[in-house]
Amino acid sequence: MNRPLPELQPLPDAERRHVAVVGAGLVGLCSALWLQRTGHRVTIVDPAPPLGDASYRQACSYGNACTFAPHGVVPVATPGVIWRVPGMLLNPFGPLAIVWRYLPQLAPWLCAFLASSTKAEVERIAATLAVLLSHADAAWQPLLMQAGAERLKRHDGCLYLYKTEAQFQAADPEYALRQRHGVAMEQLSRADIQSLEPNLAPLYHKGVLFRDAYVFSSPRQLGFALAQALVNGGGEIIRGEVSTIEQRDDGIGLRIAGKAMLADHAVLAAGARSRKLAASVGDRVLLDTERGYHVLFPQAGNLLSRPVCYPEHGFYMVPMADGLRAAGTVELGGLAAPLNPRRTAMIRDGVKMLLPAAGQGSDEWLGFRPSMPDSLPVIGGSRRLPRLTYAFGHGHLGLTLAALTGYLVSQLVAGQSPAIDLNPLRPGRF
Repeated sequence: MNRPLPELQPLPDAERRHVAVVGAGLVGLCSALWLQRTGHRVTIVDPAPPLGDASYRQACSYGNACTFAPHGVVPVATPGVIWRVPGMLLNPFGPLAIVWRYLPQLAPWLCAFLASSTKAEVERIAATLAVLLSHADAAWQPLLMQAGAERLKRHDGCLYLYKTEAQFQAADPEYALRQRHGVAMEQLSRADIQSLEPNLAPLYHKGVLFRDAYVFSSPRQLGFALAQALVNGGGEIIRGEVSTIEQRDDGIGLRIAGKAMLADHAVLAAGARSRKLAASVGDRVLLDTERGYHVLFPQAGNLLSRPVCYPEHGFYMVPMADGLRAAGTVELGGLAAPLNPRRTAMIRDGVKMLLPAAGQGSDEWLGFRPSMPDSLPVIGGSRRLPRLTYAFGHGHLGLTLAALTGYLVSQLVAGQSPAIDLNPLRPGRF
């Protein structure tokens, strides 16, 4: 369900500020653009911003599946998840892995994750996600028009596939949850799937098509377009890593590679690295990292017409401008561990099985999803610094909710009542 948002009016000159946005992923870029649209002077700071060079490979948003997913109302933690984890870990083609030496640091997050998997909590979380998702497309459209990025959209839906009737029936609670929240979906037979995607190996029994989903053909081009729109509007992008955020009498101070910068307000949208900066100002946020991978198949871009996901395997196969990107899976292991070649090998083997004509994969990438235990983002003010606003923790919905997050951030910075109740998203909810 697509719902409109109230139009944001430019602020009077006396209420316009200099806002520093820490992070140039899609959430940071969209926040910067919405802030700029309301009249603020905006500076983005990021170690690897989308400035047209190879360093952008290191950015969080570079390697995602680039899929707008209005069907994403089901949180990751659902009833019975604790009993499904061993099977996922033992399955060589499974969607989950754990870096075991990281388990002690992960334990508080895992405890909160399990506490979020009760039936009552899942219903509450899904209701919150449904509200956010219902406004997500409306928040994207003005930014895409401004950036000239509408051309990157491919609106052919998203396909989930199941190999057996048992797998399909096991997903019934999730589809019932989606149905209760108005998600548009269509059940497909084996013949329907073959007609839509004839290049898939016939390893499917039934499927579900989410018609409202769409894809951006290149996350790199999307990031560049948004960044260029910001610069064209008078914004600034600084390459550097923010090491300190602190309150000052005349504003809020940021230290970047040993140099100081002063702004009237700051927005922390640094993805998985936001936790450390939030902690440095005294805010404990239970944020951790789902390490996600992709493998690019450059010769396979025309083999599929839309994103295809087998939930059993936990990755999407997405047709993009530079080939077919197989992206996803979850590895719990923090920020420090290197790329795990077993995860990319799993993706390669999975694509070879599911899409035999895909050929050889080339590019491999590891990124860090900033994830909260309850699958809800953090959008709200710091408890310690009144001039600091948080915007991170979007998990698997970073692209989908990026523009809406920016819209809400702009309302918070302006001191306005947000269009959506942000209490479930408050930074200190754990």
